[in-house]
Amino acid sequence: MSIFQLKQNSLSQIKEMPFKLEREIQGLVEKNLDILLGLEFVKSEFTISGTVQQLRIDTLAFDLKNKAFVIIEYKQDKSFSVVDQGYAYLSVMLNNKADFILEYNESSGKVLKKADVDWSQSRVIFISQAFTPYQKEAINFKDLPIALWEIKRFSNQTISFEEIRKLNATESIKTVSAGNSAVDSVSKVVVVYTENDRLKDIPEDILELYGQLRERILELGNVEIKATKLYVAFTVNGSNFTDIAIQKKALKLWINLSKGDLEDPYKLARDVANIGHHGNGDYQLSISSADKLDYIITLIKQGYQSKV
Repeated sequence: MSIFQLKQNSLSQIKEMPFKLEREIQGLVEKNLDILLGLEFVKSEFTISGTVQQLRIDTLAFDLKNKAFVIIEYKQDKSFSVVDQGYAYLSVMLNNKADFILEYNESSGKVLKKADVDWSQSRVIFISQAFTPYQKEAINFKDLPIALWEIKRFSNQTISFEEIRKLNATESIKTVSAGNSAVDSVSKVVVVYTENDRLKDIPEDILELYGQLRERILELGNVEIKATKLYVAFTVNGSNFTDIAIQKKALKLWINLSKGDLEDPYKLARDVANIGHHGNGDYQLSISSADKLDYIITLIKQGYQSKV
């Protein structure tokens, strides 16, 4: 794809300026971890000892929403297996939980206990300037706790940061990994949720309501759906703009805007800025019928536009 800058009706091409070293990418990501991935930085070059072979993690991060550790690795090499390496990292993490908690406490000055961590939501993120078609295809499983992000730098000081999407993934990694001890052991603990998981045992009227709302949200364009343990997230450009918890009597919805940024003349959304809640953003509302769906979409659209 060619990118151009428009100035006085004239186009000039913006050229890519590749990073020369992995370390350059690592420094940029670590300084902007919250903006890029919504994660808390814990440690750079975190080393786990006591294993057969010492393992060094490029960046250790923590997902405050899901209460889980995230391992981030930066790659220039095109020949590595994202699946094998990803599961190797997760296996080491699950076998050395105390080391991760100790590092978090020492680095952050906070007190994190073993019971405070949801190990089932552990994951690995690989970041590279480009992945091969084989590597992209390798993550096309519905339950893979591994994500790929491509980062590029351009001559006008612009950075692009884009997740490689899974394309209609329906197959489980377990079906093609029989006998892989790392995959088997990690899969007993780590769970990757799908939208269908959140729809189980939900009454038909709420499912129909969710379906209507879902369709309207997808019409906003370039929207991706990601399920978590507690809700279904709707994202654009890698950022959640609304999260929906599908309950048996209603839909609980959060809009990812800070307090004071939502225009809500009917005062339908509740301010939860200072209240503990699951979804992203300072606004929460409950929906039990389609009566106000048109108005609710105008609220959701504000969250969407803030991320575009």
